[in-house]
Amino acid sequence: MEKDNIAVGLDIGTTKIVAMIGKKNEYGKLEILGIGKSKSLGVARGVVNNITQTIQSIQQAILEAENNSGYKIKDVVVGIAGQHIRSIQHTDYISRNNPEEVIGEKDIQLLIDQVNKLAMLPGEEIIHVLPQEFKIDGQSEIKEPIGMYGGRLESSFHVVVGQASSIRNVGRCIQSSGIELSGLTLEPLASADAVLSQEEKEAGVALIDIGGGTTDLAIFKDGIIRHTAVIPFGGNVITDDIKEGCSIIEKQAELLKIKFGSAWPGENKDNEIVSIPGLRGREPKEISLKNLSKIIHARVVEIVEQVFAEIKAYGHEDPRKKLIAGIVLTGGGAQLKHIKQLVEYITGMDTRIGYPNEHLAGNSSEEISSPLFATAVGLVMNSIENSTQSAIRMEAVNEQPKVVYRNVPPPVQRYEVEENYVEKVEAIEEPREIKTTKAAAESTETKIRRSFFDRYVDKIKDFLDNAE
Repeated sequence: MEKDNIAVGLDIGTTKIVAMIGKKNEYGKLEILGIGKSKSLGVARGVVNNITQTIQSIQQAILEAENNSGYKIKDVVVGIAGQHIRSIQHTDYISRNNPEEVIGEKDIQLLIDQVNKLAMLPGEEIIHVLPQEFKIDGQSEIKEPIGMYGGRLESSFHVVVGQASSIRNVGRCIQSSGIELSGLTLEPLASADAVLSQEEKEAGVALIDIGGGTTDLAIFKDGIIRHTAVIPFGGNVITDDIKEGCSIIEKQAELLKIKFGSAWPGENKDNEIVSIPGLRGREPKEISLKNLSKIIHARVVEIVEQVFAEIKAYGHEDPRKKLIAGIVLTGGGAQLKHIKQLVEYITGMDTRIGYPNEHLAGNSSEEISSPLFATAVGLVMNSIENSTQSAIRMEAVNEQPKVVYRNVPPPVQRYEVEENYVEKVEAIEEPREIKTTKAAAESTETKIRRSFFDRYVDKIKDFLDNAE
């Protein structure tokens, strides 16, 4: 088994922490070798607020993934999210000294470095710079400027900003768990890779990832990321509302939401009652399912309306920015009954539930194909892609440097559920060491994103080492 073709993604969420080990099989599908998950303790709304508890949860998920796969995890690619994330649009340009020379990577990097010097609010740092469209000497709508002539190189950028302290806290948790941080990926982008097709990104689509503590939004149009946002509400606030409204404990409220909850009150009749066991000798508590749905409905409407406000802020009502492919819902909150119909009713946009099964191998279990694991699957996919491209560059190190563009849409793939998946991965006897590699030789957008992330990861590592 090729070491470079194996990667580990770590999704540090508010509700759960997932460690996923995967590789690409001979058909180009993602084969999950092992998965570990633990209850997330010490994370609130995507932000670490208790280092010790977060480390323990990470170690538990890592250990379970290692036991399921037979592999030893050395480093991981981690998803970055949380309520501290925000995005801005920015346009910048450079004037080239010699317009008679073709535009190269160094010109684009010079432009990127210029954007990275933008002044941010105190405590904030740029963590993601995503070029959208380039303009050369007034000629607009250029997606790949390398190899063209021009004196003035201009580009619009989608800049993602976050709190530096929050990201360093994540790095500290990873390092203290005994593993290395090999890369960072914005979680909405990872989820988008797992559940969206290239055709949807071209047509225009809004991905809504409803997690436990936050709801992440990523908007694509013409194959380019146009807008990202993090709403500081998720499934946990729905559970809290049920707990308060029905006067029950949190564990019972979560079970009620999962088993009997609905985002559409009209589906339940007045005489539908569920009985909840009383606490320590007390009488059972009877709860009307219609009232339960009303509580859930009120909070889900609030979340969806906030997300829709972000979609309007992007400019969805402009015919040129119209999202033809509508909305894709993913994350654990997407499993709530009738949420698809409610989102369609509020937004008037076509909606579907996003499953990561399109990219998974046929022997993947039904659990892994759930929207719950979309982010983890996307993180593994990103890490494998980076590792593969790094290997390509290493092979071509003695050749003339060249830029390779990859704009081919992935083929539509299907999956089949196989029950004894766990028994198969446990058949591996000897533990092996996984070591992912960093990105190189990528398309213009991906290359810029990864090169900056690599530098940012190094910066975090230096900060952690000096803080010892």
